[in-house]
Amino acid sequence: MNNPKSIFNATVCLIGVLILLVHIVNILLKKHKRKDEYTLLNFFIFTAIHFASYFTFVLINNYLVETGQQNEAFIITSYTVFYIMNNIEVFLFYLYMTRFVNHESKTKRILDIVNISLFSLIVISDIVNIFTHMYFNGEGGVYHRGAMIMMIVSQLYQFIILAISFFYVLFQKELTKREKIGFSIYVILPALSIVLQNLMPGYAIAYVTLLLAIEILFLFINVEKNIRLEEGERKLEDANIKIMMSQIRPHFIYNTLSSISTLITIDPDKAQKALDDFTDYLRANFSALTQTSLIPFNDELKHINTYVNLEQMRFNDRLSVVYDIQVADFYIPALSIQPFVENAIKHGVLKKIEGGEVTLKTYEDDTAIYVEVIDDGVGFDMNDIDFKGNKHIGLNNVRHRIASMCKGDVKFESEVGKGTKVTITFYK
Repeated sequence: MNNPKSIFNATVCLIGVLILLVHIVNILLKKHKRKDEYTLLNFFIFTAIHFASYFTFVLINNYLVETGQQNEAFIITSYTVFYIMNNIEVFLFYLYMTRFVNHESKTKRILDIVNISLFSLIVISDIVNIFTHMYFNGEGGVYHRGAMIMMIVSQLYQFIILAISFFYVLFQKELTKREKIGFSIYVILPALSIVLQNLMPGYAIAYVTLLLAIEILFLFINVEKNIRLEEGERKLEDANIKIMMSQIRPHFIYNTLSSISTLITIDPDKAQKALDDFTDYLRANFSALTQTSLIPFNDELKHINTYVNLEQMRFNDRLSVVYDIQVADFYIPALSIQPFVENAIKHGVLKKIEGGEVTLKTYEDDTAIYVEVIDDGVGFDMNDIDFKGNKHIGLNNVRHRIASMCKGDVKFESEVGKGTKVTITFYK
């Protein structure tokens, strides 16, 4: 192989395959993969096949040139495949980008339709080129580009989707600055390569920039997200410990055991029921320490009911709890609702001499499932409460777990003398 262009192109493709294989193995060996990493894996595997295909083409074409056996059909077939592969690269990048952002909206659904429609049209036009030669031809066994305007048309899908991806990423508030830079560079480099390719025909500039873009994509985005997730998991473990400790308060244990002790002589059957409830309550709190996955809402509801039974054993008619469960088929972090029910009972209705009522309500709409904990207790002035302070560390831990495990949020509404409403939103 004496042609410097062939040597350059073959070397770039070989290096690309080796680097991509390292990334592919790295993702495959990872025990717990994110959903977007499966899309990234598909992207890397296809790109490795793309590089390997072009490497094979360079070797075969160089042999045909050196032996004077250039073949028009070979050139047409090969470059048609590469045109389609280039478009698939952009298509897979778009899929990875949207899966990474993971933000469902009407705009995203429209962009998905645009992406699929444009991709289908451009692939059809690439196939039509075999018969019309509007983009290129293989006369004499050599690749010849068509008119400049048609070359622009052949790459229009890539320009449009890369531009859409650039602005889509730019306006995603949940992405970090580093992630936005990484996606933006990936978009800009291939677009720049198209221009450079026209200035340096014969050299696989597009493959060089694609490889650089992939490395930036991997290092700036995938590795960065893995680091942030590991930090989040450590914080989550700390939050689990803190929430358990905040839930199992010594005075609650003492008061409950004292009430059960009194009941043993007065009403043994009721005492046995209370002891069973107390055992279930402790078991659920301790299991939450190691619970890293979401649990069915019905499991949380059982735990809430157990806790309420223990409190009603102590306070009788002073405490009334109403369950308005309109939807129950969803998953939540363990001990993410019970603390708000406990807060409503202890710091809401039981602060009143006559007691009061707590309502647990669930309902849904097209975008989310809502859980409301409403009490008619003493309430509080929203301006006087610092929810970020150490005094509310238990509730802050719950809010952190809801946000980190299922991207939910918590909203408080309260008025002095009228009560408090807590709305927990779990987005679909």
